[in-house]
Amino acid sequence: MKTKQIVKQARDFAAPFRVAHGRKFRLRDFDPGDTLELKSEDKPRAKEALAIGVQALAELQDKLYAQDRWAVLLIFQAMDAAGKDSAIKHVMSGVNPQGCEVTSFKSPSSEELDHDYLWRCMKVLPNRGHIGIFNRSYYEETLVVRVHPELLAKQKLPAPLVTKSIWKERFRDIRGFERYLGHNGILVRKFFLHVSKKEQKCRFLERINNSEKNWKFSSDDVKERGHWDAYMEAYEEMIRNTATPEAPWHVVPADNKWFTRVVVAAAIIEALASLDLHYPRVGPRQLKELAAAKRALLARK
Repeated sequence: MKTKQIVKQARDFAAPFRVAHGRKFRLRDFDPGDTLELKSEDKPRAKEALAIGVQALAELQDKLYAQDRWAVLLIFQAMDAAGKDSAIKHVMSGVNPQGCEVTSFKSPSSEELDHDYLWRCMKVLPNRGHIGIFNRSYYEETLVVRVHPELLAKQKLPAPLVTKSIWKERFRDIRGFERYLGHNGILVRKFFLHVSKKEQKCRFLERINNSEKNWKFSSDDVKERGHWDAYMEAYEEMIRNTATPEAPWHVVPADNKWFTRVVVAAAIIEALASLDLHYPRVGPRQLKELAAAKRALLARK
């Protein structure tokens, strides 16, 4: 399959889940179990499509790395057990590790709490030619911190700055930050893996019942599940206020991992293809040097 055809299919496949204008966004309009027209018996086709997508990603990333002009930042947000790790693992399996870095953000350290909330993310923005992946990100400041206001007190903000408008201010600052990144050659794409409460419960039970997955489970996961409705409201507000044409969100159905991975791959392919990537072109002088080097090599044993 030709690259242009793959890109077109990827664009069409990702389109239903892309949110570029968040003003009218409603989370209930997106079904966590959606698989478009595909059914469970179509899994082999989905796996084949993913394999083709992984190959296309590898080719596009190779050009991104060689061109050394653009950088790409992929942000993944989700409730626990939505499949962020596995999506990153499978979709990026063909990418050259030299040109891709994954950063997972946990609870802020004491050093990080002594800085603004963007600081720890700004330190690890991708270099030109690289793909940076944030497994959670600065968006936690509008999610976990909003659901648990007591965390805001640990950030040592001056009291006059902690007002009822703080979330609107953070949304505005994030939009400005992502606009700044775009102006400096860092393309931003954001993914919310939308898992249902029912499917999350099944995955938690699997982690408990399967000894090989016990390490993935934490009792804190169940505690956070108790705030489900508050989190859904926070996610809706987050996407509504930060989805822009330059840094859109993709609300990806996450109840079926095989489908999730294809959507994520399609969206990344579309993003990379939009950059008009190509290998560096050499000038006449370099062509002469190459020809001379070739002659010299062929003249020797």
